[in-house]
Amino acid sequence: MQADLQVKMDEFLPLRDVVFNTLRQAILTGELKPGERLLEIHLANRLGVSRTPIREAIRKLELEGLVIMIPRRGAEVAQITEKSLKDVMEVRRAMDALSVELACDRITPQELTDLCKACEHFEQAVKTKEVKRIAQSDVALHNIIVRAADNQRLTQLVHHLAEQMYRYRFEYIKDFHQHQRLIDEHRIIYESLVKKEKDTAAKAARTHIDNQENAILEQIRLEREKS
Repeated sequence: MQADLQVKMDEFLPLRDVVFNTLRQAILTGELKPGERLLEIHLANRLGVSRTPIREAIRKLELEGLVIMIPRRGAEVAQITEKSLKDVMEVRRAMDALSVELACDRITPQELTDLCKACEHFEQAVKTKEVKRIAQSDVALHNIIVRAADNQRLTQLVHHLAEQMYRYRFEYIKDFHQHQRLIDEHRIIYESLVKKEKDTAAKAARTHIDNQENAILEQIRLEREKS
């Protein structure tokens, strides 16, 4: 096991949930890589817990589709497949487009200010080349837009999908060649919201997701050719 996993204890959560959250975050951020075997005894030793909460966490991760059970091999981190990617991106594309359309009518001056600062923070994060920091800045920026849409049901749906989306976002951001494109796309979305140009904003949001999907598809196909 190469990932340097650490359990972040929480006095308000049962141990099984703490272990689940630790493993889930490690998968979403790529610390535990697609195809990596999840051996209960090794994980238990590394995290300093018994095998029972590891076993329970793996079952929950399987239900979320982040882990698969392989006959005679046991649990593995699920691969990022073309189908799983497209399924998530189709939903996220529609939600992002709706979010910016609603935000064009509902965004407040303070939220516009926050969004402008978020664009600047993202650009600063890109300069660090720290993938986790860049991903967090990207999430924060998009959360402002969702908040500005001011639709509780939409917010719930976006947040429900957010952590699945984080796995793909992380893969995309690891490719430093995409960073300038991301900066440009964020700026187009921001300027469209300032001008309240719904069509431009929605088109930019869909393009944002299309480019992400295409880049990750290319990565998947390259990995497949190597194997």
